[in-house]
Amino acid sequence: MKRQIKIGNVSIGGNAPVRVESMLKVPLSQKEKCVEQCERLLREGCELARVALPSADLAEVLAWLNERTSLPLMADVHFDPEIAVAAMKAGCGSIRINPGNMPLRNLTEMTRIAKEREVVIRIGANGGSLSARQLASAEGDRAAALFLAVKEQADLLLEHDFQNIILSAKSSSVGDTVRANTFIAQAYPHLPLHIGVTEAGPGDGGVVKSAVGIAALLEQGIGDTLRVSLTDEPEREVRVGYEILKALGRRARGGDLISCPTCGRRRADVRKLVALIEPMLSDLPDGTTVAVMGCEVNGPKEAKGAHLGIAGTPTGAVLFKEGVVLGEYELETLPKILPEFFSGTIKSNQIR
Repeated sequence: MKRQIKIGNVSIGGNAPVRVESMLKVPLSQKEKCVEQCERLLREGCELARVALPSADLAEVLAWLNERTSLPLMADVHFDPEIAVAAMKAGCGSIRINPGNMPLRNLTEMTRIAKEREVVIRIGANGGSLSARQLASAEGDRAAALFLAVKEQADLLLEHDFQNIILSAKSSSVGDTVRANTFIAQAYPHLPLHIGVTEAGPGDGGVVKSAVGIAALLEQGIGDTLRVSLTDEPEREVRVGYEILKALGRRARGGDLISCPTCGRRRADVRKLVALIEPMLSDLPDGTTVAVMGCEVNGPKEAKGAHLGIAGTPTGAVLFKEGVVLGEYELETLPKILPEFFSGTIKSNQIR
């Protein structure tokens, strides 16, 4: 059985759902902007956020931020174990260290304090931070080097009877990421894993690369938390994370929109209908399926399994619920009718 740990009120591993994370993209020195970003992330369903802590001088600001948000925070620490110690002494409940640039010296003291304070330590190896020694030990195999980097520090913590550990190995290469995490899952089946493809990039490319890598791991049963690392606002990272989980049937947040790709048969502008409906999805019960179809061929027939749906017709659009048509409406009236439809208060079944 995989060990379950807690960061704040969020459980990770064991029988907990796969958690969706992000990272603050403003520096701690901009305190109020950090609070604002935390609140936006909470609204999107973010369950844990890393915060870059480049120096011990900012640990007090991290403590200040912890007091002003309910979003669990993880101090992201590089190079100096003393910064990790400062974060813990400031009350931070979790830290991330990078074995590619975190020396083994002083890790014993850091581990002792973490154990005393019941702090969670994430050992997060990154493909861009691998040392020459680690690469040489792996004979140039970057996935194997990522695994060895994690193993080195994980074994040290375990030798000191420290169990509050999350493991992570990320690369900008999907293949290296998947292989490295497979090695880790085989070697440490009892420890939670955080997964993601680092530096995935902007736009569609970053989304696709992240989805391919994360899904490949989740389908093997690997991964207890995830982050989609995009060159974009962190709120989008969270939304994409939930979309990946939704596509795999792991978690649902709000409504799930399915829509036809459109063709020459379409009776309605599906993209306009989607744009009209998307803002309403977050208010629907989790897992509600909403179908938007361009013609009577696809809807409601192909979409009869949807909880709610709309399909174009020669004279407007039909609204249907679980395959049963409720009524036909002129396209111009839809902006007024749809809120009634989604709230379940629609009354008429006649053309309007």
